[in-house]
Amino acid sequence: MTKTAIFAARQNEPCPECGAELVIRSGRHGPFLGCSQYPECQYIRPLKAQADGHIVKVLEGQECPKCQAALVLRQGRYGMFIGCGRYPECDHTEVIDKPDETSIACPQCGQGKLLQRKSRYGKVFHSCDRYPECQFALNFKPVAGECAYCHYPLLMEKRAAKGPTLCCASKLCGKPVIIAE
Repeated sequence: MTKTAIFAARQNEPCPECGAELVIRSGRHGPFLGCSQYPECQYIRPLKAQADGHIVKVLEGQECPKCQAALVLRQGRYGMFIGCGRYPECDHTEVIDKPDETSIACPQCGQGKLLQRKSRYGKVFHSCDRYPECQFALNFKPVAGECAYCHYPLLMEKRAAKGPTLCCASKLCGKPVIIAE
């Protein structure tokens, strides 16, 4: 037995193909609108036409640098962002939360600086600003210093129940570092 829908709710809207009523159905990819005469009529359409990138607010007095249209605040799949009001003709976007730059140099490439960023799930991590050329990433707070054991040029602060400890940021070493006071 196959389940084509977990639930079906009435929508009071006619099917454009056969004229029967459309119902809200739930499939493995989420809810959608489908014809109540399924399987004879196989009409379906997404429940939300504009799920990603819908406009929250028009930003008065701010213009797009590409086409001089009004900028708008949008809600996307990864959070809020600023974009051009003439999307999809103009694809200009700006991030709201600029990554915080640290003064610590990247230990892998030596040219870039470490930036504090957020993953799509909201977890904070630090990575090199030269990405994708340098793919160094660290899940803990970086601290300037050198490991006493392997002489790696970066330490990281790990938080535990007994308090924060400094450890070597090298994946090969990772030993806790004792600070001489």
